[in-house]
Amino acid sequence: MTVKEYANDTGHSIAEILKKCNELGIKVKSGDDDLSEDDIIILDNTINLISTDVETDYEDEDALDESVEDLVESNNLDKTFTPDNKKQKLKKKSQLQSSKDEYMSKRKDMYKHKEKLMTNVAEDNVVLYKEGMSVQALADALGVSGTELIKKIMGLGLMLSLSNAIDYETASVIVLDYNKTLKKEETQDVSNFEEFEANDRAEDLSERPPVITIMGHVDHGKTTLLDTIRKSKVVDTEYAAFTEMRARGASITDIVIIIVAADDGVMPQTEEAIDHALAANVPIVVAVNKVDKPDARPDRIRTEMAERNITPEEWGGTIPFVDISAKSGQGIDLLLETLLAISEMQELKANPNRYALGTVIESKMDKNIGGVASLLIQNGTLRIGDPIVVGTSYGKVRTMKDDLGNSIVEAGPSTPVEITGLSETPAAGDKFMAFETESQAKEVADKRSIQARENKFQKQTLSLDNLFASIDSDTKEINVVLKADVKGSEEAVKNALEKIDVDGVKVKVIRSGIGTITESDVVLAQASNALILGFCVSPSNSTKEIAKEYGVDIRLYTIIYKLVEEMEAAMKGMLDPEFEEKILGTVEIRKLFKFSKVGNIAGSYVTDGIVKKDAKARLIRDGIVVVDTKIATLQREKDQVKEVKKGYECGLTLDKYSDIKVGDTLEVYEEIEVKR
Repeated sequence: MTVKEYANDTGHSIAEILKKCNELGIKVKSGDDDLSEDDIIILDNTINLISTDVETDYEDEDALDESVEDLVESNNLDKTFTPDNKKQKLKKKSQLQSSKDEYMSKRKDMYKHKEKLMTNVAEDNVVLYKEGMSVQALADALGVSGTELIKKIMGLGLMLSLSNAIDYETASVIVLDYNKTLKKEETQDVSNFEEFEANDRAEDLSERPPVITIMGHVDHGKTTLLDTIRKSKVVDTEYAAFTEMRARGASITDIVIIIVAADDGVMPQTEEAIDHALAANVPIVVAVNKVDKPDARPDRIRTEMAERNITPEEWGGTIPFVDISAKSGQGIDLLLETLLAISEMQELKANPNRYALGTVIESKMDKNIGGVASLLIQNGTLRIGDPIVVGTSYGKVRTMKDDLGNSIVEAGPSTPVEITGLSETPAAGDKFMAFETESQAKEVADKRSIQARENKFQKQTLSLDNLFASIDSDTKEINVVLKADVKGSEEAVKNALEKIDVDGVKVKVIRSGIGTITESDVVLAQASNALILGFCVSPSNSTKEIAKEYGVDIRLYTIIYKLVEEMEAAMKGMLDPEFEEKILGTVEIRKLFKFSKVGNIAGSYVTDGIVKKDAKARLIRDGIVVVDTKIATLQREKDQVKEVKKGYECGLTLDKYSDIKVGDTLEVYEEIEVKR
C-alpha cells in the first residue's frame, strides 16, 4: 500500500501522513512510496481517524447549512435543502464515516493479529512422483532401503527389481504404509498454477458455499433472478466468461442454473447453455421462469428440454426443474432449497487457513487506480497486503471489495472479490496464487515469465493427428462437435460416430446441429478439448482464423464412411498419409450465361487469392456445401486461361455440375500430402 492510498483510506492528507511517518522514523519521501505491513500497524495505532458526530447540536442554522453543503458536495447528493432533510443528510454522512471507521478497525485488527497461513509449497509428508520413477528412486524418497520396498511390492503380488519403473497407482498404495501422500511432481510446482493440487488434511477442511453460474437466452430473466437471489441474502454471481474460462482450463462453477422463460421456450442461446453445461460435467438445475404470466406453458418447456437430453426428475430423469417467477419471488425458496440440497450432496469443502488460490473472473484498467481484477477465491484466504501472482505478473493486494462493493480486509473460499494492486490486467480464467513473502511471489512470477517466453502458453487441443497419442488409461470418451447440412445427415453421422468403440474408448458428440460451423462451435471445442467434424458444410474464413488461433482441429467430409473410417483409424494410430488442404482462393458467382453446348457458364469475380483450372472447388450456398468438384473450364474475357487472380472477373464451369446460382461462393483449394 502506498502513502497516497493509506492517506485516502484514513481520511488524511498525504502531507499529514508523511509528517507522521517522519516523526515515527518510517522512511518514505512521497505519496508513491510503499508502506510495509509493520509501517501500517504503527500508523494505525498512532493516527486518529477523522470522524463526525451525528448528535452535534447546531445552534447556528448557517453552520448547519454549511455542513450539509459540504456533505452534498463530497457525496454528490441532491442539492435541494429543506429543514426535513438536513439532519438526514448529516446522518447519511455519519453512517458512511461509521462504515469507514469499522473497516479501518477491522484492518488494524487484521494486521495486528495477522497469523501465518499454510504455504502452498509441498509439505514434508508429500512424496513427489516423477514419470517412470524407479523402485529405488521411490525408496530414496521415502528414506527406506530398496530391499524393504521390494518386500512391500511382493506383498501386493508384483515382481519388480530396484531398476524397474513403478506405476503411480502402486506407488500410491505403498506410501500409505509410511503415512505419506503421493503426488505427481507437476501438481506440486507452485509456478504451475494450472496443475497445482493443494495438500489439505481432512481436519483442516471446512464447508464452503457453492459457486453457481446462471445461463440462458436473452430476456429470459437471468439478471432479475440474480437480483432476487441476492435479496435472499445468498452471495451469488453470474460469470459472463464461463466458456472462456473453461477454454483456459479453469473449472470454477459447482452448479449451473439454466433459466428458460415459460412464455417463450427453448431458444438458440438456451441450446448453447445446455451444450456448455453438459460439457462442463456439473450438476444442472432448470429454472422455468415467468410462470405467473397468462401465456406461460411450463410443461412445454419440460418437453422441449427433454428433447435435448435434459429430462426432468418428475419424468424419470436426473435434472431438477423448478417453476419460478424471478420478478414476484414465486418459487425462489424452493429453488434455493434445491441448490442447497445439491451442494450438500457434493460435500463442498476448502481450507480457509492457507494462502489463497483461485481464478480471475474478469479485469479492467482504471485510469485512476490502475489494474482492477475480479477474483473467485477457491481455496484459502486472501487478505489485504498479501503478495499475489497472476499470470506472469505479481503485486500486493492493496484494496479489496466484496460483491456488493463494500471494502473488506480478508475473504475466504467461494468468495468473489475485486482487488487492486496488480501491475497488469489478467485474462478471464487466469489462475492466481497468494504467497507469504514478496520475494516468493517475485521468484514465481519470474519463473513463469521465463517459461512463457520459451514456450507460449496454449492449451493443446485434440486433433486427428494426435488422437492416438492422447488416449491413455484415463481416457474413456473422445469429445466431438458435429455440424451437418441437413437433419437426416446429422442424425446418420451422429449415430455412426457413437457406435465407434476402440478398446473401450468411445466417441461422445457434445454438440450436433445443422448449418455452417460457427465461432461458438470453436469456443466450445477448445473449452471441451474436442474435434470439430463438418459434413457437407464449410466454415467462414473468420471462423477458420479463430480455430487456427485456438488450435482447434476442423475436419470436413462429404462421405459418411470416410469420416467414420478416419476417426477409427486415428483412434487406433493407423491413419493413412495426411493431405493438408490449402485454400487457393474464393470466387463469387455474379451472373449466369446459358449455352446449349456447354451448359451454364458462371460469370464470376475472384474476391480472394487465385483460381486455377482443374483445381478442386467446393460450391457453397448459405454456408452449406452443395457439391465438391473441380474447375472444368476457366476463361478471362474470350480467352481460355490457366488461372485468374484476385480482383479480376472470369467465366468458369464445374466438372459434371451445372446447377449454379447467383450468390453462390466457390472455395478453390488443393491438397498437399504432408508427413505425419
